[in-house]
Amino acid sequence: MAFEFTNSKGVKYYLHFKDVNLKGGRIQRIYFFARDVRDGSLDEVPEKFKVIETERTGMPILKKK
Repeated sequence: MAFEFTNSKGVKYYLHFKDVNLKGGRIQRIYFFARDVRDGSLDEVPEKFKVIETERTGMPILKKK
C-alpha cells in the first residue's frame, strides 16, 4: 500500500519515486507526490526524509531531516 498524506485541505496524496538519467549519465532518484497511485509508489517515507506541507499550495513535499 502506498504511503498516503492528507493535507490541510483534505486532499490525499501518495508518495512515489522515479530514477532519472542526468546529462552526465548519472542516475538520480527523485521523490514526488501524486493524487493517484502509480507505478513506483512507496510504502513509507525514506529514512532521512520527513513530509511537510507547503503553506501556499498545500502540496506535500519531502524535506531532509
